[in-house]
Amino acid sequence: MLRYKINILEELKKAGYSSYRMRQEKVLAESTLQRIREGNTSIELESLGVICNILRCQPGDLVEWVENA
Repeated sequence: MLRYKINILEELKKAGYSSYRMRQEKVLAESTLQRIREGNTSIELESLGVICNILRCQPGDLVEWVENA
């Protein structure tokens, strides 16, 4: 299963992108923000690309695969 390695919303906020700003500027859909809040990694690759662009990182910096327990 996949899980987030970092708190994505916190890192976006540090980069100047609050949830409010992302909704207003339509950077990410509200459904995507909600999935991230819930720890749900089922987001579109396009959204992952937007996040990587803002944070200047690779997808592997955001998510990791862990073996099911």
